[in-house]
Amino acid sequence: MKKQFALCINNKGYEASLIQRKFYEIIPDEQARQDDFVRVIDESGEDYLYHENHFIFIELPEEVEQVLVAA
Repeated sequence: MKKQFALCINNKGYEASLIQRKFYEIIPDEQARQDDFVRVIDESGEDYLYHENHFIFIELPEEVEQVLVAA
């Protein structure tokens, strides 16, 4: 299964958990998406729900995804 990533564009209220202009891995969660939330692995190394307005979702080239997964 292809990994998905989102770019943080707004960390207001979550400054310790999210860094602006950083990519975060998305964990699929259909229930969360129905409520406009996304599950990401944040700076704690754990997965948490954040409102989707904190991120933009883009398709990355395969080479970039491989680098992010390896990091």
